[in-house]
Amino acid sequence: MIRHTRAARLLFVVAATLFAMTSARGEDAFQSFKQLNGTTKMPKLNAFSPNFSQTTPPRSTSKSVALEAKLTSDGEPMQQGLSWRVFSPIPDGDGKLPLLASAEGGSADFQLEPGDYFVNVSFGRAGVTKKLSVPSEGEVEKQVMVLDAGGILLNAVSGPDTRIPAKELKFDVYSAEVQADGERGLILEDVKPDTIVRLSTGTYHIVSEYGSVNAVVRADIKVEAGKLTEATIQHRAAQINLKLVSEAGGEAIADTAWSVLASSGDIVAESVSAFPVMVLAEGEYTAIARNKDKIYQKDFTVSAGQNVDVELLLTK
Repeated sequence: MIRHTRAARLLFVVAATLFAMTSARGEDAFQSFKQLNGTTKMPKLNAFSPNFSQTTPPRSTSKSVALEAKLTSDGEPMQQGLSWRVFSPIPDGDGKLPLLASAEGGSADFQLEPGDYFVNVSFGRAGVTKKLSVPSEGEVEKQVMVLDAGGILLNAVSGPDTRIPAKELKFDVYSAEVQADGERGLILEDVKPDTIVRLSTGTYHIVSEYGSVNAVVRADIKVEAGKLTEATIQHRAAQINLKLVSEAGGEAIADTAWSVLASSGDIVAESVSAFPVMVLAEGEYTAIARNKDKIYQKDFTVSAGQNVDVELLLTK
């Protein structure tokens, strides 16, 4: 009986020890399993349920707005060369109207929410802006904008019909009206020959420069809606080649400084070159050449369209 009791006690102690070791190992295992030991919570079941209210797109209230432009009220819609811009009528922090949409080419079609807008269409330097109201109900009728514009194509000759090289010629376009300060508003500068300039209907002041000295011609040209006006301006000028030579027809002498004086005595051009080339308006001039410590001069005449060499003979 006593032996059985001792054996039972021994068995109980061993079982208790094994249970304690198993419990400790189990606790270690749970502690090493971070998902259960951490603070992250398991999601609720409904978190995996689809939210149908979010996947259904809201009903669009935008309206289709078709736009087209014409040069004249009775003309055909333009198919190219147009720039469309749609602005909000409410200025931003900088005081500018925010640009909401844009398109290039011919006719345009925008999707716009109900509200007020400013629509601008430009064709070169010609343009028109109108206010557009998009209603909340009903369709928006096609918007037709009349530019009331035309174009000019500029060129120039020297004398009766001497063609001027394009690289020697440029045009500036000004408004016809003279401002309070006596100046005209510059619209477009450094226009090259044979370039079509698109402008609103009206009269414009054209300044043509041949070369870079004094050959300048001014003219007023009228632009008519739906028409291309080709204008050829006549310059009274010519190209002059200056050179200092030791004999007629000889080579130009280097290290020569040049001054060209008008008949009034005013200096119109200066150059440091053995063979300067310049365009001068028709008239009487004096060429002065400085080489080393000597000065040479010669009077000459410029006739429109007659390009010539002006030689100064080197004398001892």
